Amino acid sequence: MKTLFAHRGMSTLAPENTLAAFALCRQYGIKWIECDVDILADGTVVVSHDDTLDRCTDRCGSLYELATADLAAIDAGSWFHDDFIGEPLPTFEQLIALVNQHELNINVEIKSCTAGWEMTDKLIGNVIAALEQLDTGRELIVSSFNHLALVEFKRRRPQTAVACLFESTSLGDDWESILQVCEAEYIHPQDNNLTQMMVTQFKAAGYKINVYTVNDLARANQLFNWGVDGVFTDIAHRFPSKYKQLYANNTIGSQ
Repeated sequence: MKTLFAHRGMSTLAPENTLAAFALCRQYGIKWIECDVDILADGTVVVSHDDTLDRCTDRCGSLYELATADLAAIDAGSWFHDDFIGEPLPTFEQLIALVNQHELNINVEIKSCTAGWEMTDKLIGNVIAALEQLDTGRELIVSSFNHLALVEFKRRRPQTAVACLFESTSLGDDWESILQVCEAEYIHPQDNNLTQMMVTQFKAAGYKINVYTVNDLARANQLFNWGVDGVFTDIAHRFPSKYKQLYANNTIGSQ
């Protein structure tokens, strides 16, 4: 079974990395979501791709200067569409509650925290603490471009599958050594410049492969035919039903 990951939720239908975007997944038969996590000054883990508010909220400034109490005043939806005015910047704990409720699986990308290792270390610890709230029936992958952070995460939570993220420009001949050091089960390469030969090498080494970010149906089909296990996409709703989870009905909690 090939896997579709809703990249930052259903991010062409709702503002990325919001509860609204993740809540749409079950409606469209998408079982897996991808989210990004970073940390506020007071240690709260939030769901955000950027370490600033500028691009996806109604405010500017750094996450690392905020506290939990500041979240109530941040609108993370009005930039996208009037239907999402007042959509909050979610905490990771809020997302886990939604994942449990909607019976989703989750890929958590730990951001390369630009506030330094002390904050990165706190981010790792607080992500691990929050994951204790994840229902046992939910599947989980933790990924990062920061392979040092991934090594530390795996050391503290060895039972969780981890994935090394690579941009095409950083995917060198030492990729297998990096995966081995991280004790990774997955490699998550960028779609750009990915070849069938590379996919064959990854599979031959025993790794599962999820490719980001694939927004072309024909390219996704090609990747799946090459043996890729999953793709991250902003257009999960446009994929044919053979890639989706069929539910008896879409009422949350009906299963």
